[in-house]
Amino acid sequence: MLPDILRSAEIMSIFCRLKMKIKAELPIRSSEMGVLIYIQKQPEPVTPLMISQYFRISKPSVTAMINALLIHGYISKSETLHDKRSYYLMITDSGNALVETTINEHYNAIEMVKNEMGTERFNQFIDLMASANQILESIEQ
Repeated sequence: MLPDILRSAEIMSIFCRLKMKIKAELPIRSSEMGVLIYIQKQPEPVTPLMISQYFRISKPSVTAMINALLIHGYISKSETLHDKRSYYLMITDSGNALVETTINEHYNAIEMVKNEMGTERFNQFIDLMASANQILESIEQ
C-alpha cells in the first residue's frame, strides 16, 4: 500500500472519529438525531424507506433507529391508508423540543471547521468531499 494512501485513510478516519466525539450532550445517538432532524424538516410524511434512501443505510438499521426514537417518545407512527404494512413517521412535541434545543450544538463542529478554514477553503473541502462521496456511491452500485 502506498504511503500517501495510508496517510489519507488515517486522516479521514481521524476526521470521522473527531466529528463523532464533538457532539452535544444528547439523550440519543447522533445517527438517531440525524433521523429526527430529517423527519422534522420534511414537508411531507416520512416513511422508513425514505430514511433508508436519504441516509444510504439498510432497512434494519433504520428500524433500529425508529424503535429507539419511538421508545423515547420523539416520534410516532401511523399506518398508511393504502397498505397496513407500511407506515408514516411523525415527530412528536418532545421530538420537536429536542431538535429545537440541540440543533445548533449538533452542527457546531462543522461551523467551527468553516470558521477556522475560511469560507473559500471550506467550500473547496465540501466540494471535494461531495466528489469523493459520488465516487464511493458509484462503487456501491
